[in-house]
Amino acid sequence: MNGVFHPTAQSLPPLPGAYVLVIRLDAPLPPLQAGRYLYCGSAKGPGGLRARLGRHMKKGKKVRWHVDRLTEAGTVEGAWVFEDGDECALVARLSHLPVPWPGFGSSDCRKCESHLLAWPDGENLDLYH
Repeated sequence: MNGVFHPTAQSLPPLPGAYVLVIRLDAPLPPLQAGRYLYCGSAKGPGGLRARLGRHMKKGKKVRWHVDRLTEAGTVEGAWVFEDGDECALVARLSHLPVPWPGFGSSDCRKCESHLLAWPDGENLDLYH
């Protein structure tokens, strides 16, 4: 599973896939501490990865999903994208990382404890292999 990192949504394909969104919180957002977080999601609707990640990376949007609270409060640094990927497979690949908020983004998922993971400084992600 090879991921390609995109700092903005403009270069993303309008294809379905999965992604790992990098969000930095400079201040706490209860129950989360300041730090970097990874949100694993999927984009299967119209516009695919470009539309979904474009929404996540935009400020001033209506808060509709859990992740919108984070993207509005923090800074989206970019995302690794996996065309035709699976968000639960990404969570499994990153399972060595701490789960800061059980159930976050995974209320409709029976496999994952959470789709949000903390990314401590110095921790290797290994998303390129």
